[in-house]
Amino acid sequence: MPTPAPESLTTPDITADSRFYNHSGPFSVRQVAAAVGGSTAGLERQISGLAPLNAASATDLSFINSRRYLASLSTTDAGAVIVASALAYAVPTGIDAIICADPDAAWSIASALFHPRPRSAPGVHPTANVAAGASVDPSAEIGPFANIEDGASIGANCRIGAYTHIGPGVQLGVDCIINTHVSINYAILGKRCRIFSGVRIGEDGFGFTATATGFVSAPQLGRVILGDDVEVGANSTIDRGSVADTVIGAGTRIDNLVQIAHNVRLGRNCVIVAQVGIAGSTVLEDFVQVGGQAALAPHLHIGTGVQIGAQAGLIADAPAHAILLGSPAQSRQEFLRQAITLKRLSRRPKPEPS
Repeated sequence: MPTPAPESLTTPDITADSRFYNHSGPFSVRQVAAAVGGSTAGLERQISGLAPLNAASATDLSFINSRRYLASLSTTDAGAVIVASALAYAVPTGIDAIICADPDAAWSIASALFHPRPRSAPGVHPTANVAAGASVDPSAEIGPFANIEDGASIGANCRIGAYTHIGPGVQLGVDCIINTHVSINYAILGKRCRIFSGVRIGEDGFGFTATATGFVSAPQLGRVILGDDVEVGANSTIDRGSVADTVIGAGTRIDNLVQIAHNVRLGRNCVIVAQVGIAGSTVLEDFVQVGGQAALAPHLHIGTGVQIGAQAGLIADAPAHAILLGSPAQSRQEFLRQAITLKRLSRRPKPEPS
């Protein structure tokens, strides 16, 4: 028999395919507004799903966060739209406006309202291995072929994915989600941490001494400490400390394919984008943002609120709230000044040969 053709990629745009995502609702416009902290003149119109402006129907919720999309707003068939007060005037008659101070945040809350994450299924899969000396809360879910070592502690409502390894003595706070094929060693995680597939936490740092006869590896004796609400993207690595701990502050978001070396300390609510490398013992204070493929040298101190551009190479300390670009990284003003100067020089006519 021929293989059935896959569903066309040109079928109507939907926000969450029911084959992969939970769905709840419908909710009234009033209920949605209350959930996202917005205000509305709408009341009982029923909203059953989410969709972008150009694909929404009368039972869908959509949103707008920029004037660039006013044309799409003018022609949308959405039943309700999350919108900032500055753009509320543009919502067509017949569509309920849910006015919010931050439409992006409101949309995230609405998405979780209509598509909540799956709840854990308490219990240990028959193929999982849980050491006799491990502590697993009865509400936790331990997936197929997971391995929980002696002395590990798994908090309430945690979910441990298939083929994941939790090493001896590791502690997970409540409501942590650890996806498949993860390994966690020498680590203490706070509440509500989310660790995506393929992450390696607590491996040896890159620590060795060069001698006349070769390299001598130094034992890595520290831990990895993750604060509450930390997320670590797929296939990222966080090395344990050599003597002091490697620390990831509460609320920090780490993208896929990031390398964080031993003794690094990240503050609260930092954002580390894909393919960033942070070398050993560098400290980032709170709310630092690091763009994709940037590299930070060892033993640096990066102040609060610093923004580091993509592919930047940082080799010196950075004061609070600096914006740095280029390699070697420098202030945005200096980087742009040099770029403009080089552009002008490249456009100068070449002198005629004598």
